[in-house]
Amino acid sequence: MEQFVEDSSLGDWEEIGSGGFGEIYKARHHQWGYDVAIKLLLQGEGNEKSLLREIKMMSQVTSPHVMAVQGIFKGRTPSSGRSTQLGLIMEVMERGSLASLQAALMGTPPWPLVFRLAHQVALGMNFLHSLPRPVLHQDLKPQNVLLDDALNAKLTDFGLARISCSVTQVPKDDESLGGTIIYMPPEALKSTSYKPTRSFDIYSYGILLWSIVTGKQPYENAQPYIVTIRVPLGDRPPLDDIKGDAAGLTELTGLMKRCWDHEPERRPKALDCTTETEQLFKMHKHELTDAVYEVLKKLDRKEEEAMAAGRQVQRNQIAEAPVEGIHQALRGLNLLAGPQQTVDPLRVQRRDLMKYSVKLRLDTNTAHRELKLSDNNRMEETTSCPVV
Repeated sequence: MEQFVEDSSLGDWEEIGSGGFGEIYKARHHQWGYDVAIKLLLQGEGNEKSLLREIKMMSQVTSPHVMAVQGIFKGRTPSSGRSTQLGLIMEVMERGSLASLQAALMGTPPWPLVFRLAHQVALGMNFLHSLPRPVLHQDLKPQNVLLDDALNAKLTDFGLARISCSVTQVPKDDESLGGTIIYMPPEALKSTSYKPTRSFDIYSYGILLWSIVTGKQPYENAQPYIVTIRVPLGDRPPLDDIKGDAAGLTELTGLMKRCWDHEPERRPKALDCTTETEQLFKMHKHELTDAVYEVLKKLDRKEEEAMAAGRQVQRNQIAEAPVEGIHQALRGLNLLAGPQQTVDPLRVQRRDLMKYSVKLRLDTNTAHRELKLSDNNRMEETTSCPVV
């Protein structure tokens, strides 16, 4: 059995995401000496053995373009109370996902990166399909394409859809539900008895290619139930949204259209996708280093701006939020009274003041007085009378 990781081995927990299968945390592994990602699985009763079998199978998958399972988490999280949970221990991908990259760039990545992403996703999909016991991903979408520090792509959440019988899926909102539906093939939307095959992933890959090339979410203005009706009737993302004249773009668009063909048997194999995208990527490989550098520089700049904006918001909240409450609490207090002034009236309003630590300095011709309101509801009053 793959190595178990208990909660006692982990510290500095931080929730970094969530999805239909459960929360995702980052935590420090004390013995390993580095941060890991913990993807929790929401399990039902009596299915732990079957779930562990599937996790063990997933842990044996090793490819540069597929996220490896480093261990099995079994324990309690900061938010789980006394209940024990199961999860996957995986590598932390600091650059997030393709979805977060698209949101940050607000458009199409540089073409060398587009063609590498298309190729690396195909490599990961082909590896899963080529295993002795083939694995269908069944949930290819930008959120499940993770990026390392050099923006190399790795597939995650493979196999989780297949073990959904032993995992309680709880979509948190319509977005997470729709995010999966828009990448599903028409045959899967037409029948409740549909059994997935490799062509399921190929169709999803075709829609994903459109998203990579355009930087957009397919059918972004459509309700999920509309997609379930229109896709089986032949609707696909608009080709007019594909802009540019990059070398190989026409060929990549042709591959995309073959992948989302209405008939599953007419879609290419994963190996065909890998071979074709490799040739297209070679046209742009010499420009890749500069393209990645420019994107990383832009991402770092946006992160710095976001942190600065967060600090500014925090400062504004500290500066502005207490004012009304403090005015109310101090209303009626004789600020010019001598040192014997009682503080009891102020204590009556401690509920308004307990969240804040504020200094208020009053400067008049005859008195300087400083009131300090602290979290422990104590007030110190000091008075100095300067020579006038």
